[in-house]
Amino acid sequence: MNDAAADITTKLPTDGLVAVVKRDCPTCVLTAPVFLDFARRGGITVITQDDPSFPEGVAGRIDDTELDMSHRLGIEIVPTLIRMAGGHEIERTYGWDRAEWQRIAGFSGFGADLPERRPGCGAKNIEPGILERLKVRHGETGFTSRRIEIGGREDEIEAMFDRGWSDGLPLVPPTEERVLRMLTGTARDPQEVVGPCPPDLAPATVEKIAINAVMAGCKPEYLPVVLAAVEAVLDEPFAMHGVLATTMYVGPVVVVNGAVRRQIGMNALGNALGQGNRANATIGRALQLVIRNVGGGRPQEVDRATLGNPGKLSYCFAEDEEGSCWEPLSVERGLAPGQSAVTVFAGYGLQGVVDQKSRDPESLCRSFAESLLAVQNVKLAPACDCLIVICPEHERTFRSAGWSKQRVYDELYRLCVVPGDQLVSGARGITEGGPDSLAGKMIDKFRPGGLMIVRAGGGAGMFSGIIAGWAASGARGSSPVTKALKG
Repeated sequence: MNDAAADITTKLPTDGLVAVVKRDCPTCVLTAPVFLDFARRGGITVITQDDPSFPEGVAGRIDDTELDMSHRLGIEIVPTLIRMAGGHEIERTYGWDRAEWQRIAGFSGFGADLPERRPGCGAKNIEPGILERLKVRHGETGFTSRRIEIGGREDEIEAMFDRGWSDGLPLVPPTEERVLRMLTGTARDPQEVVGPCPPDLAPATVEKIAINAVMAGCKPEYLPVVLAAVEAVLDEPFAMHGVLATTMYVGPVVVVNGAVRRQIGMNALGNALGQGNRANATIGRALQLVIRNVGGGRPQEVDRATLGNPGKLSYCFAEDEEGSCWEPLSVERGLAPGQSAVTVFAGYGLQGVVDQKSRDPESLCRSFAESLLAVQNVKLAPACDCLIVICPEHERTFRSAGWSKQRVYDELYRLCVVPGDQLVSGARGITEGGPDSLAGKMIDKFRPGGLMIVRAGGGAGMFSGIIAGWAASGARGSSPVTKALKG
Protein backbone atom coordinates (compact mmCIF):
# COMPACT_ATOMS: atom_id res chain seq x y z
CA MET A 1 0.00 0.00 0.00
CA ASN A 2 1.38 3.46 -0.84
CA ASP A 3 1.76 6.19 1.78
CA ALA A 4 -1.36 8.09 0.71
CA ALA A 5 -3.47 4.94 0.89
CA ALA A 6 -2.08 4.07 4.31
CA ASP A 7 -2.68 7.61 5.62
CA ILE A 8 -6.32 7.84 4.60
CA THR A 9 -7.22 4.52 6.20
CA THR A 10 -6.05 5.78 9.61
CA LYS A 11 -8.95 8.24 9.67
CA LEU A 12 -11.57 5.64 10.58
CA PRO A 13 -13.10 6.21 14.04
CA THR A 14 -12.54 3.51 16.65
CA ASP A 15 -16.12 3.73 17.92
CA GLY A 16 -19.46 4.88 16.52
CA LEU A 17 -21.27 4.87 13.20
CA VAL A 18 -19.66 5.02 9.78
CA ALA A 19 -21.55 5.44 6.49
CA VAL A 20 -20.18 5.08 2.97
CA VAL A 21 -22.11 7.01 0.30
CA LYS A 22 -21.88 8.60 -3.14
CA ARG A 23 -23.91 11.45 -4.55
CA ASP A 24 -24.53 9.50 -7.75
CA CYS A 25 -26.88 7.14 -5.90
CA PRO A 26 -30.57 7.94 -5.45
CA THR A 27 -30.78 5.96 -2.21
CA CYS A 28 -27.82 7.85 -0.74
CA VAL A 29 -29.52 11.15 -1.64
CA LEU A 30 -32.77 9.83 -0.15
CA THR A 31 -31.07 9.03 3.17
CA ALA A 32 -29.03 12.26 3.40
CA PRO A 33 -31.48 13.74 6.01
CA VAL A 34 -30.89 10.66 8.20
CA PHE A 35 -27.14 11.41 8.29
CA LEU A 36 -27.93 14.94 9.47
CA ASP A 37 -30.13 13.45 12.18
CA PHE A 38 -27.35 11.07 13.23
CA ALA A 39 -24.86 13.97 13.37
CA ARG A 40 -27.17 15.89 15.75
CA ARG A 41 -27.71 12.81 17.96
CA GLY A 42 -24.11 12.07 18.66
CA GLY A 43 -22.15 11.98 15.47
CA ILE A 44 -21.44 9.89 12.38
CA THR A 45 -18.48 9.64 10.06
CA VAL A 46 -19.55 9.78 6.43
CA ILE A 47 -17.15 8.53 3.78
CA THR A 48 -18.05 10.00 0.41
CA GLN A 49 -16.89 8.30 -2.78
CA ASP A 50 -17.55 10.88 -5.49
CA ASP A 51 -18.33 14.34 -4.08
CA PRO A 52 -16.48 15.63 -0.99
CA SER A 53 -19.31 18.10 -0.28
CA PHE A 54 -21.97 15.36 -0.02
CA PRO A 55 -24.00 15.10 2.16
CA GLU A 56 -24.14 18.82 2.87
CA GLY A 57 -24.34 19.87 6.51
CA VAL A 58 -22.66 16.74 7.93
CA ALA A 59 -19.42 17.77 9.59
CA GLY A 60 -17.84 14.33 9.84
CA ARG A 61 -17.18 13.81 6.13
CA ILE A 62 -14.13 12.07 4.70
CA ASP A 63 -13.13 12.64 1.09
CA ASP A 64 -12.65 9.14 -0.34
CA THR A 65 -12.66 10.03 -4.01
CA GLU A 66 -9.44 8.00 -4.33
CA LEU A 67 -11.51 5.11 -2.87
CA ASP A 68 -8.74 3.68 -0.69
CA MET A 69 -10.88 3.65 2.44
CA SER A 70 -13.84 2.09 0.63
CA HIS A 71 -11.50 -0.58 -0.69
CA ARG A 72 -10.09 -1.27 2.76
CA LEU A 73 -13.63 -1.62 4.14
CA GLY A 74 -14.68 -3.94 1.32
CA ILE A 75 -17.65 -1.80 0.31
CA GLU A 76 -19.80 -3.33 -2.44
CA ILE A 77 -23.05 -1.33 -2.16
CA VAL A 78 -23.81 2.22 -1.07
CA PRO A 79 -25.10 3.41 1.24
CA THR A 80 -23.41 1.07 3.72
CA LEU A 81 -23.90 1.68 7.45
CA ILE A 82 -21.26 0.24 9.79
CA ARG A 83 -20.95 0.20 13.61
CA MET A 84 -17.42 0.31 14.99
CA ALA A 85 -16.36 -0.58 18.54
CA GLY A 86 -12.84 -0.70 19.92
CA GLY A 87 -11.39 -0.13 16.46
CA HIS A 88 -13.19 -3.12 14.97
CA GLU A 89 -16.26 -3.43 12.80
CA ILE A 90 -19.15 -4.98 14.74
CA GLU A 91 -21.80 -5.17 12.03
CA ARG A 92 -23.02 -3.54 8.82
CA THR A 93 -26.00 -3.20 6.53
CA TYR A 94 -26.39 -1.77 3.05
CA GLY A 95 -29.11 -0.04 1.08
CA TRP A 96 -31.91 1.58 3.12
CA ASP A 97 -33.87 -0.59 5.53
CA ARG A 98 -35.34 1.42 8.43
CA ALA A 99 -35.53 -1.51 10.85
CA GLU A 100 -31.92 -2.58 10.14
CA TRP A 101 -30.61 0.96 10.45
CA GLN A 102 -32.41 1.37 13.79
CA ARG A 103 -30.92 -1.87 15.05
CA ILE A 104 -27.36 -0.94 14.08
CA ALA A 105 -27.72 2.69 15.26
CA GLY A 106 -29.17 1.59 18.59
CA PHE A 107 -31.97 4.15 18.53
CA SER A 108 -35.09 4.94 16.47
CA GLY A 109 -37.17 7.92 15.46
CA PHE A 110 -35.42 8.78 12.21
CA GLY A 111 -36.39 8.47 8.57
CA ALA A 112 -40.11 8.36 9.34
CA ASP A 113 -40.97 10.07 6.06
CA LEU A 114 -38.90 7.61 4.00
CA PRO A 115 -40.12 4.32 2.53
CA GLU A 116 -39.45 1.23 4.61
CA ARG A 117 -36.82 -0.10 2.22
CA ARG A 118 -34.90 0.99 -0.85
CA PRO A 119 -32.06 -0.92 -2.56
CA GLY A 120 -28.67 0.70 -2.79
CA CYS A 121 -26.28 1.19 -5.72
CA GLY A 122 -23.00 -0.41 -6.69
CA ALA A 123 -20.01 1.12 -4.96
CA LYS A 124 -17.46 2.97 -7.09
CA ASN A 125 -14.52 1.02 -5.68
CA ILE A 126 -15.70 -2.23 -7.30
CA GLU A 127 -16.28 -0.79 -10.76
CA PRO A 128 -14.25 -2.49 -13.53
CA GLY A 129 -10.87 -0.86 -13.87
CA ILE A 130 -11.11 0.88 -10.49
CA LEU A 131 -11.04 -2.34 -8.48
CA GLU A 132 -7.95 -3.56 -10.33
CA ARG A 133 -6.18 -0.24 -9.81
CA LEU A 134 -6.92 -0.35 -6.09
CA LYS A 135 -5.66 -3.91 -5.75
CA VAL A 136 -2.41 -2.94 -7.43
CA ARG A 137 -2.06 0.16 -5.24
CA HIS A 138 -2.67 -1.85 -2.08
CA GLY A 139 -0.32 -4.67 -3.07
CA GLU A 140 -3.10 -7.26 -3.33
CA THR A 141 -2.45 -8.80 -6.74
CA GLY A 142 -0.84 -11.99 -5.46
CA PHE A 143 1.19 -12.19 -8.67
CA THR A 144 4.35 -14.25 -8.69
CA SER A 145 5.49 -13.39 -12.21
CA ARG A 146 8.58 -11.22 -12.54
CA ARG A 147 7.77 -7.54 -12.89
CA ILE A 148 9.54 -5.69 -15.70
CA GLU A 149 10.20 -1.99 -15.16
CA ILE A 150 10.02 0.11 -18.31
CA GLY A 151 12.11 3.29 -18.43
CA GLY A 152 10.28 6.59 -18.37
CA ARG A 153 11.39 7.43 -21.90
CA GLU A 154 10.97 3.90 -23.22
CA ASP A 155 8.08 3.16 -25.57
CA GLU A 156 6.10 0.22 -24.16
CA ILE A 157 5.31 -1.29 -27.56
CA GLU A 158 8.91 -1.09 -28.72
CA ALA A 159 10.14 -2.40 -25.38
CA MET A 160 8.11 -5.59 -25.84
CA PHE A 161 9.50 -6.03 -29.35
CA ASP A 162 13.04 -5.49 -28.04
CA ARG A 163 12.58 -8.11 -25.30
CA GLY A 164 11.47 -10.74 -27.81
CA TRP A 165 7.92 -11.19 -26.49
CA SER A 166 6.17 -10.39 -29.77
CA ASP A 167 5.05 -12.66 -32.59
CA GLY A 168 5.91 -9.87 -34.99
CA LEU A 169 2.84 -7.74 -34.34
CA PRO A 170 2.34 -5.08 -31.63
CA LEU A 171 1.27 -6.35 -28.22
CA VAL A 172 -1.01 -4.92 -25.52
CA PRO A 173 1.18 -4.02 -22.51
CA PRO A 174 0.36 -6.53 -19.72
CA THR A 175 0.02 -4.13 -16.81
CA GLU A 176 -0.95 -5.53 -13.43
CA GLU A 177 -4.38 -3.92 -13.74
CA ARG A 178 -5.00 -5.52 -17.14
CA VAL A 179 -3.87 -8.94 -15.93
CA LEU A 180 -6.13 -8.69 -12.86
CA ARG A 181 -9.02 -7.81 -15.14
CA MET A 182 -8.20 -10.75 -17.42
CA LEU A 183 -8.24 -13.12 -14.45
CA THR A 184 -11.84 -12.15 -13.69
CA GLY A 185 -12.70 -14.35 -16.67
CA THR A 186 -11.99 -17.53 -14.70
CA ALA A 187 -12.51 -18.88 -11.19
CA ARG A 188 -9.30 -20.92 -11.42
CA ASP A 189 -6.41 -20.18 -9.04
CA PRO A 190 -3.90 -17.90 -10.78
CA GLN A 191 -1.08 -20.12 -9.48
CA GLU A 192 -2.63 -23.34 -10.80
CA VAL A 193 -0.19 -25.03 -13.18
CA VAL A 194 -2.00 -26.03 -16.36
CA GLY A 195 1.02 -28.05 -17.43
CA PRO A 196 4.72 -27.94 -18.36
CA CYS A 197 5.06 -25.86 -21.53
CA PRO A 198 7.53 -27.08 -24.15
CA PRO A 199 10.19 -26.75 -25.24
CA ASP A 200 11.58 -25.44 -21.94
CA LEU A 201 8.92 -27.33 -19.92
CA ALA A 202 8.35 -24.19 -17.86
CA PRO A 203 5.19 -24.30 -15.70
CA ALA A 204 2.32 -22.62 -17.54
CA THR A 205 0.28 -21.13 -14.71
CA VAL A 206 -3.14 -19.54 -15.13
CA GLU A 207 -1.48 -16.23 -14.27
CA LYS A 208 1.14 -16.52 -17.02
CA ILE A 209 -1.47 -17.61 -19.54
CA ALA A 210 -3.57 -14.57 -18.57
CA ILE A 211 -0.55 -12.30 -19.13
CA ASN A 212 -0.17 -13.61 -22.68
CA ALA A 213 -3.92 -13.34 -23.25
CA VAL A 214 -3.66 -9.65 -22.37
CA MET A 215 -0.77 -9.19 -24.79
CA ALA A 216 -2.76 -10.97 -27.52
CA GLY A 217 -5.70 -8.58 -27.09
CA CYS A 218 -8.19 -11.01 -25.50
CA LYS A 219 -11.18 -10.02 -23.40
CA PRO A 220 -11.55 -11.67 -19.96
CA GLU A 221 -14.45 -13.79 -21.19
CA TYR A 222 -12.11 -15.43 -23.72
CA LEU A 223 -9.75 -16.70 -21.01
CA PRO A 224 -11.50 -20.07 -20.37
CA VAL A 225 -11.16 -20.87 -24.08
CA VAL A 226 -7.48 -19.91 -24.06
CA LEU A 227 -6.89 -22.04 -20.95
CA ALA A 228 -8.60 -25.05 -22.54
CA ALA A 229 -6.54 -24.61 -25.72
CA VAL A 230 -3.30 -24.44 -23.75
CA GLU A 231 -4.33 -27.46 -21.71
CA ALA A 232 -5.06 -29.37 -24.92
CA VAL A 233 -1.75 -28.66 -26.66
CA LEU A 234 0.14 -29.59 -23.49
CA ASP A 235 -1.45 -33.06 -23.52
CA GLU A 236 1.17 -35.62 -24.47
CA PRO A 237 -0.69 -36.95 -27.56
CA PHE A 238 -0.62 -33.51 -29.17
CA ALA A 239 3.21 -33.55 -29.01
CA MET A 240 3.65 -29.77 -28.84
CA HIS A 241 7.43 -30.07 -28.68
CA GLY A 242 7.37 -32.07 -31.91
CA VAL A 243 4.99 -29.60 -33.54
CA LEU A 244 7.59 -26.92 -32.82
CA ALA A 245 10.67 -28.92 -33.73
CA THR A 246 9.44 -30.40 -37.01
CA THR A 247 10.57 -28.68 -40.20
CA MET A 248 7.04 -29.08 -41.59
CA TYR A 249 4.49 -26.30 -41.82
CA VAL A 250 2.32 -26.97 -38.80
CA GLY A 251 0.98 -25.05 -35.84
CA PRO A 252 -2.00 -25.47 -33.50
CA VAL A 253 -5.42 -25.06 -35.11
CA VAL A 254 -8.21 -24.45 -32.56
CA VAL A 255 -11.83 -25.41 -33.29
CA VAL A 256 -14.35 -24.15 -30.72
CA ASN A 257 -17.69 -25.84 -30.00
CA GLY A 258 -20.58 -25.27 -27.63
CA ALA A 259 -22.39 -22.31 -26.11
CA VAL A 260 -19.21 -20.31 -25.50
CA ARG A 261 -19.00 -19.58 -29.24
CA ARG A 262 -22.11 -17.39 -29.09
CA GLN A 263 -21.36 -16.00 -25.64
CA ILE A 264 -18.06 -14.46 -26.75
CA GLY A 265 -19.13 -13.64 -30.30
CA MET A 266 -16.91 -16.01 -32.28
CA ASN A 267 -17.24 -16.23 -36.06
CA ALA A 268 -18.30 -19.53 -37.64
CA LEU A 269 -19.73 -18.00 -40.81
CA GLY A 270 -18.26 -15.91 -43.63
CA ASN A 271 -14.47 -15.57 -43.46
CA ALA A 272 -14.44 -17.75 -40.33
CA LEU A 273 -10.83 -18.73 -40.95
CA GLY A 274 -9.78 -15.20 -41.82
CA GLN A 275 -9.41 -11.82 -40.19
CA GLY A 276 -11.96 -9.51 -38.64
CA ASN A 277 -13.22 -11.27 -35.51
CA ARG A 278 -11.54 -10.37 -32.24
CA ALA A 279 -12.27 -13.62 -30.40
CA ASN A 280 -11.12 -15.85 -33.26
CA ALA A 281 -7.94 -13.86 -33.80
CA THR A 282 -6.85 -13.24 -30.22
CA ILE A 283 -7.60 -16.68 -28.74
CA GLY A 284 -5.38 -18.37 -31.31
CA ARG A 285 -2.75 -15.67 -30.89
CA ALA A 286 -2.75 -16.03 -27.09
CA LEU A 287 -2.08 -19.76 -27.43
CA GLN A 288 0.88 -19.10 -29.71
CA LEU A 289 2.25 -16.41 -27.35
CA VAL A 290 2.10 -18.82 -24.41
CA ILE A 291 4.19 -21.31 -26.39
CA ARG A 292 6.63 -18.53 -27.27
CA ASN A 293 6.92 -16.65 -23.99
CA VAL A 294 6.34 -19.36 -21.38
CA GLY A 295 7.74 -22.36 -23.23
CA GLY A 296 10.46 -20.62 -25.24
CA GLY A 297 9.25 -21.86 -28.65
CA ARG A 298 10.68 -19.23 -31.00
CA PRO A 299 11.23 -19.40 -34.77
CA GLN A 300 14.73 -20.33 -35.90
CA GLU A 301 15.43 -21.64 -32.43
CA VAL A 302 13.42 -24.70 -31.30
CA ASP A 303 10.75 -23.83 -33.88
CA ARG A 304 12.45 -25.28 -36.95
CA ALA A 305 9.71 -24.93 -39.58
CA THR A 306 11.13 -24.65 -43.09
CA LEU A 307 8.30 -22.39 -44.29
CA GLY A 308 5.74 -22.22 -41.48
CA ASN A 309 2.31 -20.87 -42.39
CA PRO A 310 0.36 -17.67 -41.63
CA GLY A 311 -1.83 -19.62 -39.21
CA LYS A 312 1.08 -19.75 -36.79
CA LEU A 313 0.11 -16.21 -35.80
CA SER A 314 -3.42 -17.38 -34.97
CA TYR A 315 -5.57 -20.23 -36.30
CA CYS A 316 -8.83 -20.38 -34.40
CA PHE A 317 -12.48 -20.54 -35.49
CA ALA A 318 -15.87 -21.75 -34.32
CA GLU A 319 -17.92 -24.53 -35.87
CA ASP A 320 -21.29 -23.51 -37.32
CA GLU A 321 -23.29 -25.96 -35.22
CA GLU A 322 -26.62 -24.20 -35.71
CA GLY A 323 -26.42 -24.48 -39.49
CA SER A 324 -25.15 -28.05 -39.61
CA CYS A 325 -27.21 -31.20 -40.05
CA TRP A 326 -24.43 -33.20 -38.38
CA GLU A 327 -23.20 -33.56 -34.83
CA PRO A 328 -20.49 -31.06 -33.85
CA LEU A 329 -16.85 -32.11 -33.79
CA SER A 330 -16.78 -32.07 -29.98
CA VAL A 331 -19.76 -34.48 -29.81
CA GLU A 332 -18.16 -36.71 -32.43
CA ARG A 333 -15.12 -36.81 -30.14
CA GLY A 334 -17.08 -37.88 -27.08
CA LEU A 335 -18.38 -34.77 -25.33
CA ALA A 336 -21.99 -33.99 -24.48
CA PRO A 337 -24.09 -31.88 -26.89
CA GLY A 338 -23.90 -28.19 -26.02
CA GLN A 339 -20.77 -28.59 -23.89
CA SER A 340 -18.25 -25.85 -24.57
CA ALA A 341 -14.97 -27.30 -25.76
CA VAL A 342 -11.91 -26.83 -27.94
CA THR A 343 -10.25 -29.30 -30.27
CA VAL A 344 -6.62 -28.62 -31.17
CA PHE A 345 -5.12 -29.99 -34.35
CA ALA A 346 -1.55 -29.62 -35.64
CA GLY A 347 -2.37 -28.18 -39.05
CA TYR A 348 -0.92 -26.62 -42.19
CA GLY A 349 -2.46 -23.67 -44.00
CA LEU A 350 -5.72 -24.03 -45.92
CA GLN A 351 -5.96 -26.05 -49.16
CA GLY A 352 -9.01 -25.13 -51.17
CA VAL A 353 -11.59 -27.57 -52.54
CA VAL A 354 -13.48 -25.81 -55.35
CA ASP A 355 -16.49 -27.68 -56.73
CA GLN A 356 -19.32 -25.52 -58.06
CA LYS A 357 -21.02 -28.13 -60.24
CA SER A 358 -21.52 -31.31 -58.19
CA ARG A 359 -25.14 -31.70 -57.14
CA ASP A 360 -24.97 -35.26 -55.84
CA PRO A 361 -22.96 -36.49 -52.85
CA GLU A 362 -21.08 -39.15 -54.83
CA SER A 363 -19.60 -36.59 -57.23
CA LEU A 364 -18.81 -34.16 -54.42
CA CYS A 365 -17.05 -36.88 -52.40
CA ARG A 366 -14.89 -37.67 -55.43
CA SER A 367 -13.85 -34.01 -55.63
CA PHE A 368 -12.93 -34.03 -51.95
CA ALA A 369 -11.09 -37.35 -52.29
CA GLU A 370 -8.98 -36.23 -55.26
CA SER A 371 -7.95 -33.14 -53.30
CA LEU A 372 -7.17 -35.26 -50.24
CA LEU A 373 -5.02 -37.63 -52.28
CA ALA A 374 -2.71 -34.71 -53.10
CA VAL A 375 -2.04 -33.88 -49.43
CA GLN A 376 1.71 -33.78 -48.71
CA ASN A 377 2.40 -35.47 -52.05
CA VAL A 378 0.37 -37.72 -54.35
CA LYS A 379 3.11 -40.32 -53.83
CA LEU A 380 2.92 -40.39 -50.01
CA ALA A 381 0.62 -42.78 -48.16
CA PRO A 382 -0.23 -43.36 -45.41
CA ALA A 383 -0.26 -39.58 -45.03
CA CYS A 384 -1.13 -37.14 -42.28
CA ASP A 385 -4.48 -36.53 -40.62
CA CYS A 386 -6.74 -33.89 -42.18
CA LEU A 387 -9.37 -31.49 -40.88
CA ILE A 388 -12.00 -30.91 -43.58
CA VAL A 389 -13.90 -27.63 -43.33
CA ILE A 390 -17.13 -28.06 -45.32
CA CYS A 391 -18.91 -24.92 -46.44
CA PRO A 392 -22.71 -24.58 -46.11
CA GLU A 393 -23.43 -25.06 -49.83
CA HIS A 394 -21.42 -28.29 -49.98
CA GLU A 395 -23.00 -29.48 -46.73
CA ARG A 396 -26.41 -28.79 -48.28
CA THR A 397 -25.66 -31.34 -51.00
CA PHE A 398 -25.07 -34.03 -48.39
CA ARG A 399 -28.05 -32.87 -46.34
CA SER A 400 -30.44 -33.02 -49.30
CA ALA A 401 -29.31 -36.57 -50.05
CA GLY A 402 -29.75 -37.62 -46.40
CA TRP A 403 -26.10 -38.49 -45.93
CA SER A 404 -24.87 -38.69 -42.33
CA LYS A 405 -21.39 -37.51 -41.43
CA GLN A 406 -20.36 -41.13 -40.97
CA ARG A 407 -21.47 -41.95 -44.52
CA VAL A 408 -19.33 -39.10 -45.83
CA TYR A 409 -16.37 -40.45 -43.85
CA ASP A 410 -16.92 -43.97 -45.16
CA GLU A 411 -17.03 -42.76 -48.76
CA LEU A 412 -13.92 -40.63 -48.40
CA TYR A 413 -11.91 -43.44 -46.82
CA ARG A 414 -13.05 -45.79 -49.61
CA LEU A 415 -12.05 -43.32 -52.32
CA CYS A 416 -8.69 -42.60 -50.69
CA VAL A 417 -7.26 -46.07 -51.22
CA VAL A 418 -4.33 -46.01 -53.66
CA PRO A 419 -2.65 -48.83 -55.63
CA GLY A 420 0.81 -49.32 -54.18
CA ASP A 421 2.25 -49.48 -57.70
CA GLN A 422 1.53 -45.73 -57.98
CA LEU A 423 3.29 -44.97 -54.70
CA VAL A 424 6.69 -46.63 -55.07
CA SER A 425 9.70 -44.44 -55.65
CA GLY A 426 10.10 -43.69 -59.34
CA ALA A 427 6.51 -44.45 -60.32
CA ARG A 428 4.86 -41.79 -62.49
CA GLY A 429 8.30 -40.32 -63.11
CA ILE A 430 8.57 -39.00 -59.52
CA THR A 431 11.54 -40.08 -57.38
CA GLU A 432 9.60 -39.36 -54.19
CA GLY A 433 7.66 -42.38 -52.99
CA GLY A 434 7.64 -45.48 -50.84
CA PRO A 435 9.56 -48.77 -50.91
CA ASP A 436 9.10 -51.43 -53.60
CA SER A 437 7.26 -53.57 -51.02
CA LEU A 438 4.15 -51.41 -51.62
CA ALA A 439 3.78 -52.76 -55.14
CA GLY A 440 0.80 -55.05 -55.63
CA LYS A 441 -0.98 -53.75 -52.50
CA MET A 442 -3.81 -51.29 -51.91
CA ILE A 443 -2.72 -48.58 -49.50
CA ASP A 444 -4.94 -46.34 -47.39
CA LYS A 445 -4.03 -42.69 -47.79
CA PHE A 446 -5.31 -42.03 -44.26
CA ARG A 447 -5.34 -43.99 -41.05
CA PRO A 448 -8.74 -44.94 -39.59
CA GLY A 449 -9.98 -41.87 -37.72
CA GLY A 450 -7.49 -39.63 -39.49
CA LEU A 451 -10.15 -37.42 -41.06
CA MET A 452 -12.27 -34.89 -39.13
CA ILE A 453 -15.15 -32.84 -40.54
CA VAL A 454 -16.52 -29.49 -39.36
CA ARG A 455 -18.97 -27.08 -40.97
CA ALA A 456 -18.04 -23.40 -41.21
CA GLY A 457 -18.14 -20.55 -43.68
CA GLY A 458 -20.43 -18.15 -45.49
CA GLY A 459 -23.71 -19.09 -47.11
CA ALA A 460 -22.57 -18.30 -50.65
CA GLY A 461 -19.71 -20.01 -52.47
CA MET A 462 -19.05 -23.70 -53.08
CA PHE A 463 -15.58 -23.51 -51.59
CA SER A 464 -14.56 -25.90 -48.81
CA GLY A 465 -11.09 -26.45 -47.39
CA ILE A 466 -8.63 -29.04 -46.18
CA ILE A 467 -6.26 -28.38 -43.29
CA ALA A 468 -3.64 -31.09 -43.51
CA GLY A 469 -1.80 -32.17 -40.39
CA TRP A 470 1.64 -33.27 -39.26
CA ALA A 471 3.20 -36.62 -39.95
CA ALA A 472 6.84 -37.59 -39.52
CA SER A 473 8.32 -40.12 -41.98
CA GLY A 474 4.86 -41.56 -42.58
CA ALA A 475 4.15 -42.03 -38.85
CA ARG A 476 1.67 -39.89 -36.98
CA GLY A 477 3.42 -37.02 -35.26
CA SER A 478 0.53 -35.38 -33.41
CA SER A 479 -2.94 -36.49 -32.36
CA PRO A 480 -5.89 -34.09 -32.12
CA VAL A 481 -6.94 -33.37 -28.54
CA THR A 482 -10.38 -32.21 -27.34
CA LYS A 483 -10.86 -30.47 -23.98
CA ALA A 484 -14.02 -29.25 -22.28
CA LEU A 485 -13.87 -25.74 -20.86
CA LYS A 486 -13.48 -25.33 -17.11
CA GLY A 487 -14.59 -22.35 -15.05
